[in-house]
Amino acid sequence: MTEPLEDTSAVQVGPRIREFRKQRGLTLRSLAARAGLSIGFLSQVERGISSIGLTALGSVASALGHSVADFFDAPAAPGAPDPVVVPMPRHFTLTRGENAAVQYVSGQQTYRMLSDRGAGLVLEPMVVHIAPGGRREVAYGHAGEEFAYVISGELLYEVDGVEHRLHPGDSVHLRSSVPHSMYNDTDEVTTVVSVVTPRLF
Repeated sequence: MTEPLEDTSAVQVGPRIREFRKQRGLTLRSLAARAGLSIGFLSQVERGISSIGLTALGSVASALGHSVADFFDAPAAPGAPDPVVVPMPRHFTLTRGENAAVQYVSGQQTYRMLSDRGAGLVLEPMVVHIAPGGRREVAYGHAGEEFAYVISGELLYEVDGVEHRLHPGDSVHLRSSVPHSMYNDTDEVTTVVSVVTPRLF
């Protein structure tokens, strides 16, 4: 049996959602309504019981006036210098090797971004490792498109209320406005190449 991936994120997503929500003076009910998610699901995410996918987190981030990256980045130490911002070309990026990849962890899912940021680019390519167990995501729709290709393991992908079991070599491509979710109900890590629009970071 493959061991679940270690959570290497310095900041847990759930507590950060609660922190930003309280800073804005929002109740769970009002945030859920703004983000298009259920109150119960958001409550479970804040308490670390459920994980939240990056696309659903994108809606929460928008409702709270933050970027998705704000939920993963540790706060800067007092007195730390501001980071140097390098202008990005608008027409392409070139990413070499594992060292250039940025990784985010949310609950059972680890997202390794496959390209650097490009201001004029709309695709968000990533490798997603989904550890076994955990709770099912709530099916959720949002703007854009999604593509997922299974590299290893198995994945239950629910689209518009119908579950589809994907095996290595299988893929799914959908308009993201259709409610959808994915879940690993096996005892091994599942690895998926995923491309979504719009970009989340």
